[in-house]
Amino acid sequence: MAVPGDPPNGTPEGTGGGDEEFRSDEFRSDEYRSVVFDEDFVRAARLQEFSAQERMGEHARAVRSRSFWSGGGHPGSRGGASAAARQGRLIVLCVTLALAAAVYMGLRNPYVVPPEGRAEPLSSTVVPLAPSEPVPGGTPAGLYANSPAAQYRVGAAGITLPAVRRTQHFTANQVLAALGIAKDYLVQSSLDPDVLSATATRPVRVLLDPDQLTQFDQSMVSPAGDGRHAVTGWLVRFDPATAVIADTRVRVSGALAYAETSPNVLEVITDHTFVYAVRPATGQPARADGASLFTVRRELRLRFDRDDLTARRAELASAYVMAGPQDCSADPAQGFRPLLAGAGPTTVGPAASDPYASGHPRRTAGLCGVLTSTAAPEQDLSPAP
Repeated sequence: MAVPGDPPNGTPEGTGGGDEEFRSDEFRSDEYRSVVFDEDFVRAARLQEFSAQERMGEHARAVRSRSFWSGGGHPGSRGGASAAARQGRLIVLCVTLALAAAVYMGLRNPYVVPPEGRAEPLSSTVVPLAPSEPVPGGTPAGLYANSPAAQYRVGAAGITLPAVRRTQHFTANQVLAALGIAKDYLVQSSLDPDVLSATATRPVRVLLDPDQLTQFDQSMVSPAGDGRHAVTGWLVRFDPATAVIADTRVRVSGALAYAETSPNVLEVITDHTFVYAVRPATGQPARADGASLFTVRRELRLRFDRDDLTARRAELASAYVMAGPQDCSADPAQGFRPLLAGAGPTTVGPAASDPYASGHPRRTAGLCGVLTSTAAPEQDLSPAP
């Protein structure tokens, strides 16, 4: 006899014992009795069944996933799912407002961070060297032959490059480029006849970092011995009212060295002595034996970053210059004023400094050296041609 709930025709074969199979003690445990499929449970479900109208569409799915942001939550969370969603949205809103406030304050902040890698101003010191005995005169060739510059090379040939090796962060080609630019700077600033005679500055200017151009231009227009704006800190220039070059074959000797000071900066140190034959700029027609020698020792420190190497320019960081024979009372910031052939030794000290005076004081005031007697050429006794 069939029991209530059995199929009208009985239990099909091969389907097991019907409801009796599911009426075991294991199934009748209390494991699932606490689960109540009420309205809150259904609303919190992660999957939601599409309506019949929605399932009629082509390729329509039977269920949709409910987004956490739409108020749904994890099954079993019941009414807490909606609260969790609201809390999540509130957190995201707070983070968004905080970021917006940070951006706003950054734009309103008046402090501007200085750009990295900006070139620093040139710091220069120029020291005149006073003669300790009368200045010898003669022909340029005779003066050179009887001076310590007899073995010096002529012009750019005297500026030789050291052996080139890569550094930790710069290749050998980059080191070679830096040395080449440094040599170009020395040639243009120490050997170019137009630069020496104060008729040109562009050959030097084009080799400088753009950040230093304003300082360079101010130095050319308004020279000052303030350690920043001396013309003779940037280049070699003779006061055109005092002396002119008697021989363009300048004698040169010195050395270059390089070192990596940071992963982005390569530094080149130059130390060279330039010996010029000069004669008076005015007066009677120049005599063949009326020349004298003027010596300039230049120690320069040039810096290069990768942009400088690509653009073939340099940052002149510092310059220490000694030059003579000169009068210590003369300010060499605007140009060198050599003591010419026949001038006697001077015991006059540097120009007086007034600490109460307004304006920019001359930083090199009080700096003056004495040119050693061995630096002067021996008297040229050969007859003039």
